[in-house]
Amino acid sequence: MPTLVELQAREEERFTETHPRSRQLAERAHETLFEGVPMPWMRKWPGAFPVFVQEAQGAHFVDADGIEYVDFCLGDTGAMSGHAPEPTLRAIAEQAARGLTSMLPNEDAIWVSEELERRFGLPSWQFALTATDANRFSVRLARHVTDRHKVLVFNWCYHGTVDETFATLRDGAVVARDGNVGPPVSLAETTRVVEFNDVDGLERELAHGDVALVLTEPALTNIGIVHAEPGFHEALRELTREHGALLAIDETHTICCGPGGFTAAHGLEPDILTIGKPIGGGIPAAAYGFRGELAERLAGTIELEDVDVGGIGGTLAANALSFAAMRATLSEVLTEEAFGRMIPLAERWTAGVDAAIEETGLPWHVTRLGCRAEYLFGPDPPRTGAEAHAASDFALERYLHLFALNRGILLTPFHNMALMSPATTEADVDRHTKVFREAVVELAGSGVRGQGSDV
Repeated sequence: MPTLVELQAREEERFTETHPRSRQLAERAHETLFEGVPMPWMRKWPGAFPVFVQEAQGAHFVDADGIEYVDFCLGDTGAMSGHAPEPTLRAIAEQAARGLTSMLPNEDAIWVSEELERRFGLPSWQFALTATDANRFSVRLARHVTDRHKVLVFNWCYHGTVDETFATLRDGAVVARDGNVGPPVSLAETTRVVEFNDVDGLERELAHGDVALVLTEPALTNIGIVHAEPGFHEALRELTREHGALLAIDETHTICCGPGGFTAAHGLEPDILTIGKPIGGGIPAAAYGFRGELAERLAGTIELEDVDVGGIGGTLAANALSFAAMRATLSEVLTEEAFGRMIPLAERWTAGVDAAIEETGLPWHVTRLGCRAEYLFGPDPPRTGAEAHAASDFALERYLHLFALNRGILLTPFHNMALMSPATTEADVDRHTKVFREAVVELAGSGVRGQGSDV
């Protein structure tokens, strides 16, 4: 029986043979791009080099070698609307002809804020270019209004590249996560870390009285999907109020639950809500909103003379092009009707993966959150980020991603996530099911089980 190393070598050879043009471009890229890619995380794609994209439409893209793929990564949610949605493209073109950025508001800004209020229930909004910035600005404002300096996050969370969030627990101590490049200070100085769903731990850490903001996704999504247990969100809201900490919900990934994200679907009551990538249809855009009482506390606390140097904003934030893209995407693409199609597709994807896992007897599981779904290499759904991390297997993950890529399926490179767009079809989902089944039948026949059992 072939080992995982031998199976990986076979797929690597197939990939290199079928992607000569991408290989040529990758070799050229090393001449001017650091380590051959425009962003460091692009090195994590499976294969000896990244696939170079030629064009993308809807739920598909074509690479430089003319190979077409079904895209379940969708820009890790950035293209959740599907690639190049027509309403967004039309709005971008019309706005581009009228000007891109001016550091002044326009009517679209009002429309978008009104729509975000309708969807999420928070009445006061500000805008940025990325969810990282929306989260970073929320942290600063929370510190400003509470006069506290620490942020509390959940272990193995993800909130973009916010310094304070790249922390984990090691032997009970808060330390920088592996791979955290150049943290400015010890993470213990800025951050408290609690396991997701650990109400006792949350209460213990909030009792110190120094937490300005609890920043969380309503379900973890970047370490495998980790659902909140019954009563967790109610306890989170009660404890933050009791201990004087603000609560921020990051909906950048969990908007997969519906037009108003997890917050609207489950009646959450955050003080701050942040969201980025998907709402611009592929154009950089993000927003953060406040509940009314917090907006009143913040109003007038920054002197007019100092409002431009407070560490919040940017000359390209809230530009006209981003507003045009957000207005079109929210009004015509990521609609109630679209989610009504996308969520059943994720259910279909989940059922196909689950059937293949059950057929082969592998000790894995698959979890769904709205129109997002993901499998992990452990038998039981995790209740914490630490449990989800323990169920990961980097070598096996890379093999499955490359196996799929060699057969025209793209998954996100960071974990085993699939996302549905308004353009995704049942045929796309069934194609993944077929490829996934082929992969796991072969793995099971080779004795590979996961979690480092055969590398």
